[in-house]
Amino acid sequence: MWCPEGLDEVEAELLGPPEDLKGKDVLEIGAGAAQCSRWLTAQGARPVALDLSHRQLQHALRIGVSFPLVCADASVLPFADGSFDLACSAYGALPFVADPRLVLREVHRVLRPGGRFVFSVTHPLRWAFPDEPGPEGLSVSASYFDRTPYVEQDDEGLAVYVEHHRTLGDRVRDVVTSGFRLVDLVEPEWPDWNTSEWGGWSPLRGHLIPGTAIFVCERD
Repeated sequence: MWCPEGLDEVEAELLGPPEDLKGKDVLEIGAGAAQCSRWLTAQGARPVALDLSHRQLQHALRIGVSFPLVCADASVLPFADGSFDLACSAYGALPFVADPRLVLREVHRVLRPGGRFVFSVTHPLRWAFPDEPGPEGLSVSASYFDRTPYVEQDDEGLAVYVEHHRTLGDRVRDVVTSGFRLVDLVEPEWPDWNTSEWGGWSPLRGHLIPGTAIFVCERD
C-alpha cells in the first residue's frame, strides 16, 4: 500500500508486474515494521528491510520475518554498489532528512543499471494547509514556499520529530540531480470506497486536494 488513499501495488504495478518481482533483490527504505517487504516476499522477491529505528525493526521481528532487517541511516547505506534490482519507500526516510539528495544518491549507487526506485511522500501542496480532516483543513494557512521544517520537541526542548518540506519542483530536481530519470509522478485520487479519516486525511480533503506524490525513478 503506497499511501493513505489506498493505492495498492497489485493495482498500480509501479515496481512492475507482480510476476516479474520473483527473484529480484529489493531494498525497502524506511521500512518500519517491514509490511512492504513481507508483501514482496510473498511475490517471490528477495527484500531487505532497512530502518533507522531499532524499535521499529524489533516490531517487525515480533510480527515475523523471513528476510534481513538492517538498522542503518538511509543516507549512508551499508551495501556495495549495484546490490539491488529495485528499491522502494512508502512514506519512509526521505521526508525526515534535511537533504534528501543524500538518500537518493545512495539509492542510485546501490541499484544496478536499469534499476527502479519508487517512493511516496506527502504531496508538497499539503504543506500550505492545516493538518485537519474537516473544513478547517481546506483553507491555506502557510506559504507553500516556506521550507522551514516542522519540529516537535520534548519538555527539555530536544527535537523528537522533524519533517522537512520540499516543493514539487524541489523533489523533481532532487531526483534528476541525483542521477535518476523520472519516469512518472503519480498523484493518487481519493477513491469512493475509502471512508477512512486519519489525522489530516479524509474523504473531504482527499476529493479536493492531492495528499500523496509518488515518484517513479530509474537508474540508467
